[in-house]
Amino acid sequence: MAIRLDSSRLVTVYGGSGFVGRHVVQALARTGCRIRVAVRRPDLAGHLQPLGGVGQIHAVQANLRFPESVAQAAEGADALVNLVGILFESGKQSFSSVQAEGPRWIAQAAKAVDAQALVNVSAIGADAHSLSHYAKSKAAGEAHVLKSFPEAVILRPSIVFGPEDEFFNRFAALARMAPVLPLIGGGKTRFQPVFVGDVAKAVLASIQGGAMPGRTYELGGPEILNFKEVLQRILHYCGRRKLLVPVPFWLAYTKAAFLQLLPSPLLTMDQVRLLESDNVVSVSAKTSRRTLEGLGIDPVPVDAIVPAYLERFRARGEFAAFRR
Repeated sequence: MAIRLDSSRLVTVYGGSGFVGRHVVQALARTGCRIRVAVRRPDLAGHLQPLGGVGQIHAVQANLRFPESVAQAAEGADALVNLVGILFESGKQSFSSVQAEGPRWIAQAAKAVDAQALVNVSAIGADAHSLSHYAKSKAAGEAHVLKSFPEAVILRPSIVFGPEDEFFNRFAALARMAPVLPLIGGGKTRFQPVFVGDVAKAVLASIQGGAMPGRTYELGGPEILNFKEVLQRILHYCGRRKLLVPVPFWLAYTKAAFLQLLPSPLLTMDQVRLLESDNVVSVSAKTSRRTLEGLGIDPVPVDAIVPAYLERFRARGEFAAFRR
């Protein structure tokens, strides 16, 4: 059902204080609607306040491991958006509790309050039969959402880029310190990087009736780049020259077994499993127009955004000359 977003509408955004969340909140704020940001630490969500008018954005406490808090955050909402996701497991924050069971509680809460729309942001590669726990939990979450709220829209983005991303920034930082960069699996894994602003537009379009209810959309940018090409782009934007060294998957698994023991792992074995499969929009999604273009969104290319926020990693600083 299409919702006309204005000051009379309330949208609850679970995980709204994160990278994708702040862009979704900003896009929603521009419509004039009221936004309830449901996060584990509301005291750390103050950076969202300037994105809207006085009193428009309000943070509340909610933890997907506790269904009662999820339900309370949904009270009175016209639409719900789930953006919660983790890249690696830590303590009680497991893939199962956050990405499989969490969406179930959100969907049940949406049905209980008779919400008119629910958008669940998942990921390309979500697969119930995957060997990756991350991908398997994403698929389980999608299934729970559609079972409890059949009209929900599922969005599956590829690698998301933007000023605060964890992908381009991480490798640019690594290029500043390391003499070589690893090409896991030979650098052949393909990605279709999508701009975070376009993901936010897709969420907005899904709430406002631009997407078909109960369908899954795959979000990718206008270019498909393999891992080697991504690293080459990063080095070019940063004005650095580094040796790109192929690392076979078996060796990547060995290194990840130790790296994943760190408090904030640089690489986990589950992430290596994900790199064994391409992360691009499927042919079936393109054919049925379950894409950004199908939502009326013209995807922004990497070259239009990434160079500006990677300039701080240049060898001579952000004011060093840059040539496209």
